[in-house]
Amino acid sequence: MTSVVTSGGVSVTLRGTVVDEAAGVLERLVTDGVPAALMAGNAQLWGPEAAEEASRRLGWLNLPESSRSLLPRLAELAAQARADGLDHVVLAGMGGSSLAPEVITRTAGVELTVLDTTDPQQVASVIGDRLERTIVVVSSKSGGTIETDSHRRVFEGAFADAGITGEALTRRFVVVTDPGSPLEAAARAAGYPVVLADPDVGGRYSALTAFGLVPSALAGVDVSGLLEEAAALIPALRQPYDNPGLALGAALGASALTGHDKLVIADHGSGIAGFGDWAEQLIAESTGKEGRGILPVVVEGVDAPGFEETPDVRRAVLGGRYEDCELGVSGPLGAQFLLWEYATAVAGRVLGINPFDQPNVQESKDNTAALLRGTAEGEAPTVVAGEPALTVGAVEIHAPADLLRGARDLTAALEAVVTAVPEHGYLAVMAYLDRVGDAGAERLRPLLAAASGRLRKTPAPVTFGWGPRFLHSTGQYHKGGPQSGVFLQITGEAAEDVPVPGKPYTLRELQLAQAFGDLRALRSRGRPAVRIHLRDRAAGIDQLLAALA
Repeated sequence: MTSVVTSGGVSVTLRGTVVDEAAGVLERLVTDGVPAALMAGNAQLWGPEAAEEASRRLGWLNLPESSRSLLPRLAELAAQARADGLDHVVLAGMGGSSLAPEVITRTAGVELTVLDTTDPQQVASVIGDRLERTIVVVSSKSGGTIETDSHRRVFEGAFADAGITGEALTRRFVVVTDPGSPLEAAARAAGYPVVLADPDVGGRYSALTAFGLVPSALAGVDVSGLLEEAAALIPALRQPYDNPGLALGAALGASALTGHDKLVIADHGSGIAGFGDWAEQLIAESTGKEGRGILPVVVEGVDAPGFEETPDVRRAVLGGRYEDCELGVSGPLGAQFLLWEYATAVAGRVLGINPFDQPNVQESKDNTAALLRGTAEGEAPTVVAGEPALTVGAVEIHAPADLLRGARDLTAALEAVVTAVPEHGYLAVMAYLDRVGDAGAERLRPLLAAASGRLRKTPAPVTFGWGPRFLHSTGQYHKGGPQSGVFLQITGEAAEDVPVPGKPYTLRELQLAQAFGDLRALRSRGRPAVRIHLRDRAAGIDQLLAALA
């Protein structure tokens, strides 16, 4: 059975049992008047407890029109950067401040260097690359994001060391933040150009705000086209029928209600680069709370380990026709941003949760701050958890003995982790490493997924996240979602460190504090968590890959 909804330039295809599952939910949404109420900004759609938050978080519905007012300012900033010879655009931002512009620029084929890490090796590499031609977009909704504040300080120090000061320095930064934030005040005091974002849009819904558009425009993207693509979808989203956003949201919500609460996302010729990573944050952070939610699992393609059909999984394919999946979505990038935001908000109503808050994100931040307070007194953070349970070459494994089940080599230890995942659970790999220099670590996801297929009657989904980036994404689901995850954290020795000017800690100390702070948050909830520490990163990654090959 197949149902296809096409309108506004996008197409959503439902196949198999999801058609029947979604039908009743879809009819109820229509009967309740949800399409018209949502597009009118009705904050009561998610219940009285969510109404106050929702009333301040529905500005994304108007962005295809309201963000047009930014276009002259973006053209001015881009022209100034070109006139100054600044053609290396670095984006310092986390979560919603970085994921959308990375998708936009990759899809457009223009260069944007994204810094959503505290890894000292990766940051040092960016600082050492074309500094004389670099302009930095400092992007933070709250204005107090510790990673982004650290990046700003590090770049200010690097520019000063290079003799770039005074007015020349002010032209090296563009700040994007909400009105009234601490970052706005600091930026204006320093004389940096400031672009204010819409305060009525949450970070993960901000793709078409200044957070998505400013860095993309500076990098050379014609962002007006994205707004036009999204605007073309608006009439369809008001409709009770032939509404692709409503159909997708009903399918996501209905699937989760029937136990299919894992959404495997693969690309198959969409022409959009990295969209799954953006959708991952949107869905996980919006729905993963109160012990329930939808877990996005981004895989490398439709032939990747972990894409196969399992009892608690729904599979979504982005792009051209692909019959062996339950959900198919196609359309231009600007429209897809709006489509998935709308669908996620609808799924939140179906699941009975508030899709606009993130109640469990703050805990890891608080743990990080507590660990760093020791540094403020002149001491390094205490972030190493005693002696390892197992050491093999460059790899240390820190884990409870009962979880490792007597393993004496890496293969047995990793297999023990895979088999520890409960039925209907998942394995999350969280790598606090250099996303560029240690990119080989991403190969652990398909290898662990393949091992899960060999060792388990029903394969467990495997996710992969770069730390601390995932803390602003799936980190909410890890702590607020179902008690069904097993967590594999990877840290590594850094060949170099980077001081944070004006702060008593280095990036390496901050990175370890973030890793250990999140580990504490997981273990305090009884989540099984293993920490793998690489005493030599390259050798350690090779050992792990070899153990699973």
